[in-house]
Amino acid sequence: MDAALAGRLREVEASFRESLLSMADPAVLGDRNQYTEVTKRHSDLKPIVEAFHALEAAETDAAEARELAALDAEMADELLAMAADREAEAERLALRLKVMLVPKDPNDEKDVILEIRAAAGGDEAAIWAGDLLRMYERFAEINGWVMESISTSHSDAGGYNQVTVAVKGRGAYSRLKFEAGPHRVQRVPKTESQGRVHTSIATVAVLPEAEGVDVQIDENDLEIDVFRSSGPGGQSVNTTDSAVRITHAPSGLVVICQDEKSQLQNKLKAMRVLRARLLAAEIERQQSAVAANRKSQVGTGQRSEKIRTYNYRENRVTDHRIGLTIKQLPTILEGALDTFVDALTLDDEARRLAEG
Repeated sequence: MDAALAGRLREVEASFRESLLSMADPAVLGDRNQYTEVTKRHSDLKPIVEAFHALEAAETDAAEARELAALDAEMADELLAMAADREAEAERLALRLKVMLVPKDPNDEKDVILEIRAAAGGDEAAIWAGDLLRMYERFAEINGWVMESISTSHSDAGGYNQVTVAVKGRGAYSRLKFEAGPHRVQRVPKTESQGRVHTSIATVAVLPEAEGVDVQIDENDLEIDVFRSSGPGGQSVNTTDSAVRITHAPSGLVVICQDEKSQLQNKLKAMRVLRARLLAAEIERQQSAVAANRKSQVGTGQRSEKIRTYNYRENRVTDHRIGLTIKQLPTILEGALDTFVDALTLDDEARRLAEG
């Protein structure tokens, strides 16, 4: 390994050893917040240190094998092959460690506010939004996450004009953040009598859920209105003014929640969505190209825009950002998104590594 990488890894190893000592410190043990912080740092550094030790072992094995090969002509070929294998392993570990040292997205461990909206395509786009919601419900189940409904606007034709859910679980944002953007479907709608393929779009926004410490909101900046909630077609589904609309004056953001029967519950959910949107806006200001920028995530919703295409006739799903096509559309719609998520994560790490 090169000297620069070795130096950085020695620093990580020293920090890891320091975390071990801190975890045994009575003062740290007596402070819940400090202990949680120390154990998290220990957990984060452990896989890096283990990979570092594996790299050192591979380099040592390779060097020893080459030394022995120079001394033993009969075993030279076998020892040189062993050395080559261990050198290849060392090279793989060195690359992996460089990626592991790239700073993590600070939002990766956060829960998620997921918004799906029907865009171009009319009724078929709303039906497609419902299909996407089901795909993410299955993905959440596979990962052991909990999904909670925040707000829904049903379409008369089925599906949703808009649906907002919370996804809670370890690493939810890190696994879902690359789903943000326009999702294009190409298929024959059930209402199509002549068998023609239609193209529709639903947009997905993935927002890290903000805690109170992430976003401070002045109550004086809020305009809160209450009204009766409505269902498909506009019919009243509640006889009390339980639906809540919150307008944040400084940003102009408006959030409506009406799924709960309680006005208080709808207000609390609306505030969660508002905080998430404000956090995304703050991230955008701090990093102009950040993916959490809600507008850049959803685009204009036109058919020509897409991050991914789902083609029913060809049984394929193509992610246009990395050029990956998988011909297992039904399986993917059942939540088998790991191949795409892993490939997008590696692509993002490689780009950040090149930039760093």
